[in-house]
Amino acid sequence: QVQLAESGGDLVQPGGSLTLSCATSGDTLDYYSVAWFRQAPGKEREAVSCIGYTDPTKYYLDSVKGRFTISKDAKKKMVYLQMNSLKRDDTALYYCASSVLDCGTYWRSAAEYDYWGQGTQVTVSS
Repeated sequence: QVQLAESGGDLVQPGGSLTLSCATSGDTLDYYSVAWFRQAPGKEREAVSCIGYTDPTKYYLDSVKGRFTISKDAKKKMVYLQMNSLKRDDTALYYCASSVLDCGTYWRSAAEYDYWGQGTQVTVSS
């Protein structure tokens, strides 16, 4: 069974940077895509970014393009989300999730993901 654990959430000022980490188990990164989702209070969960295991394309939510970068280190079994130029609207609980499907047309759909972490809180505030 795939296990995911997020870390790195914090309180950061607008314009600041933060890197989230997602620790994965076993051979997850060889057979699963991993995505970052977020959910703000009173809002629906939304997909932020996805990195696949055969597809080299990285996918991003339009509002984070140019500010966020997803990456992975297969040896360390880690997936990262580097977040720069943070805005108050980025405040949310961030989750990583894995899917047997590679990132593609339906990467934004939470229903496509089989395993989820517990989340890490990112708060952007002055």
